[in-house]
Amino acid sequence: MWPDAIETQRLLEQVERAEPCAIDELWERHRPALRRMIDARLDRALGRRVDASDVVQDVLLRASQRLGDYLRDPRMPFQLWLRQIAHDHVIDAHRRHRGAGKRSLDRERPAIGAFGDRSSLDLVADLRDPALTPAAEAIQDELRKRFRAAIDLLDDVDREVILLRHFEQLANAEAARVLGLTEAAAGMRHLRALRRLRAILGETPSLC
Repeated sequence: MWPDAIETQRLLEQVERAEPCAIDELWERHRPALRRMIDARLDRALGRRVDASDVVQDVLLRASQRLGDYLRDPRMPFQLWLRQIAHDHVIDAHRRHRGAGKRSLDRERPAIGAFGDRSSLDLVADLRDPALTPAAEAIQDELRKRFRAAIDLLDDVDREVILLRHFEQLANAEAARVLGLTEAAAGMRHLRALRRLRAILGETPSLC
């Protein structure tokens, strides 16, 4: 999901040398990953009031303002630094809009099903093949709905582990750093989350 780390480092070095267009290329390379990360975490009710593209723009503006500090003291990989800014923005957006008085998000939620008003992950959509037959596409749609509902039934930590490892494709060490856990603890959390997800989906809990 996130751009290649070696290429990102090359761009960061170019930014430090003030090479033309380097900073624009850096942000554009990370924009799709930021958009997907934010989409996966925005409550659907909030999504009707806040466009994910606007959140991405805010994140990139804040990151641009802080980039000089990061380059002087890069204490973590660039993608983790950038996603932390995005994570903070999503939290702030939820807090602002949930406390918006008469137009609170909770009052705007439509009755569209047990899981329709909760944030969810739409991984299966990324696997859609335009050559699928109508029958195969219908099966895939049903699997996607089941997966979205199952993700929403996980607790916050288990859901976040699944998002980090399988949606953002972070390594265990990176996920551990994001979660503030040891690598061993993050690995155990991941295994537990997979078991719970498979149990919800009615699959055999084997990890093979």
